[in-house]
Amino acid sequence: MNVRLISANVIVKVLNGKSLTVALDEAWSQVDDVKERAFIQAMCYGTIRYYFRLDFILTQLVTKPIKDKQIKALALIGLFQLQYMRVKQHAAVSETVAVMKKKQWAKSLLNAILRRYLREQEELEALADKHVAYAHPDWMIKSFKANWGEAAKALLLENNLLPPMVLRVNQQLCNRNDYMKLLELDNIAAKALDSSDHAILLEEAIIVTKLPKFTEGWVSVQDSAAQLAAELLDAQVGDRVLDVCAAPGGKTAHILERQPELASLLAVDIEPARLQRVDENLQRLGLNADLLQGDAADTQAWWDGRQFDRILLDAPCSALGVIRRHPDIKLLRREDDIAQLQKLQQTILQASWALLKPGGTLLYATCSILKQENEHQIESFLANNVDATEKPIVAEWGLRRPFGRQILTGDHLMDGFYYACLQKCL
Repeated sequence: MNVRLISANVIVKVLNGKSLTVALDEAWSQVDDVKERAFIQAMCYGTIRYYFRLDFILTQLVTKPIKDKQIKALALIGLFQLQYMRVKQHAAVSETVAVMKKKQWAKSLLNAILRRYLREQEELEALADKHVAYAHPDWMIKSFKANWGEAAKALLLENNLLPPMVLRVNQQLCNRNDYMKLLELDNIAAKALDSSDHAILLEEAIIVTKLPKFTEGWVSVQDSAAQLAAELLDAQVGDRVLDVCAAPGGKTAHILERQPELASLLAVDIEPARLQRVDENLQRLGLNADLLQGDAADTQAWWDGRQFDRILLDAPCSALGVIRRHPDIKLLRREDDIAQLQKLQQTILQASWALLKPGGTLLYATCSILKQENEHQIESFLANNVDATEKPIVAEWGLRRPFGRQILTGDHLMDGFYYACLQKCL
């Protein structure tokens, strides 16, 4: 099947509410060639990343909205190729138009749209700069500005950049210096990051199977902000650890890599398919944990009554700190989701707190940059739980907030993340 048609169908699925990751996974059954997959992925991620800008430009090029979502998706893909990809103009136009073999009206429409764009490109891009420079939905722009004022502009622009590819070395199998030597032998340019003793930044993103010893579990892909979780939790020998909302398991694995002599680690997630990913990741890394399907908001349905020394709560959130990795968040997340997520976060936090031993530590984490999901949640929790105190996080990364510590997207090359460390009084 034509790569542009596959890409358009992926875009349509996202417009209909499916995540880009899932839509692409479904598309791979039609594509075996590695280069074709890379081309499709680049087109889909790029078109979704700049959707609001491309859609604005498209409205300037048509007299009425395109009702056929597949045709609209092809038009957006065509515009993306012409502005952002290293595809020759004639190829971008002709190959995109040629997809519609049986719909002559669609071929004529697509041809007219793309050729007019080329004639008026400078004016159209200037107009887009004026009206949709940030390529985000309006509610999201307003929310960023309400939370971070002038800093919001840099955040919005950062969201449109390609994310860095960061590795976490499995310290049970290798140290960072030795793994960097393996990368050098394979001519993979990389450098160590100061944020973690196990983090490596690749100069360019590559397919994971090209990483030395990846299948043997020597290394994982994990943003350096996410790598902070295991270090902040600081699980000790003999601890019973609970990882709430654990999928896909990167933080679970890091906890085990960092402290192999735990009494136990229970990883809980509500979705069986996502819990399967945790299992697959642990198997590749040669690690073991107890996995349990359960609702973190209803712990009494699965908890055995034995309290934990350490709990990692990676709370469900808006994920507005990882938009550069998941640009479909711009399309899938809704403004009214935030209030619902706040209620869920507070419910899970309160439920998890009951599972923590006196003297134990709970690390609250999100990949959001919204204060109402982060510092305001911790403020409210502390006000309502007299047996809870905050352990301040002292670090060079992120911003010290009234409660917890906030990483804004791009800070030290990190994704947007929030952490707060809570201790239960004895």
